[in-house]
Amino acid sequence: MVQDLMVVTESVLTLFLVMAVGYTLVKLGVLTESTLPQLSKLLLYVVTSSIMIDCFQVERTPELDHLLLVAGGALVATYVLYMLLGQLLFCRRGEEERGVLRFSSIYGNTGFMGLPLISAVLGSEAMMITVIGIGVFNVATWTHGVACIGGKEHTSVKQALLNPGIISFVIAVALFLAGVELPGPVGDAVSDLAALNTPLAMIVIGAQMASANLKEVFRDLRLYMVSAVKLLLMPAVTILVLLPLHLDGMIFTTLVILSGCPTAGASSLFCQMLGKDSSLAAKQVTFSTLLCIVTLPLVTLAARVLGT
Repeated sequence: MVQDLMVVTESVLTLFLVMAVGYTLVKLGVLTESTLPQLSKLLLYVVTSSIMIDCFQVERTPELDHLLLVAGGALVATYVLYMLLGQLLFCRRGEEERGVLRFSSIYGNTGFMGLPLISAVLGSEAMMITVIGIGVFNVATWTHGVACIGGKEHTSVKQALLNPGIISFVIAVALFLAGVELPGPVGDAVSDLAALNTPLAMIVIGAQMASANLKEVFRDLRLYMVSAVKLLLMPAVTILVLLPLHLDGMIFTTLVILSGCPTAGASSLFCQMLGKDSSLAAKQVTFSTLLCIVTLPLVTLAARVLGT
């Protein structure tokens, strides 16, 4: 148990050290606020899409089909559970604030934080489960998530289905189901682009944190409540619901780790897009990311111990 905790803690600390590079680059003026959206788009449109395709470039077997089908069903079920639970939270807050807080409590940084951590702790096979999780995340955020922040009038089936994450996920699954292997140079190029995710994602997160007023962040009591829900309550609920189902240990561990990831950066992006309070969302992303250096190792250890 102690060894598992050390492995997970070292993995999280490694990610934070790379984040520190991004933080430092902004403070030194090497990276500016104008370059961060461009880097985020590079991650979203190219790197994350490459990961999805690369992860599914494996031999298809009945056992793997079953694993992915069960994982997909479990992921959809847990997101529905989070949405229902979210309806019970922050009911006394104003409509706009309530939507931002609920979104921040439900949706975690599965791509930028979840993928690198799952890769370090569980390896490549679990990455496929995480990629399915990103697909479910994209559909959920572009429908329920948008409704949370902007109201139902802003939801769009077209946006939910025709965003880069879903398109690349569909391509990846189609190639997997058809048994199509990318030609050598193409496959190598996709793998090289996918390998950029961990360092580039952590640098972007660190750079985003550099623009936050940390004194103001730590004084906002709302952030403590949302972080407690996102980093502790959601993983606890996930464990309690999934444990009696006796799922495959890899599926169980992956889903619990993903549930404990800090608030997704998409929260502030959606706020900006819909003209809502992006400052609250940005502070929550920063605060939960800082706290997860303590909570994520504990959540991951609990998942590994209970999932065996």
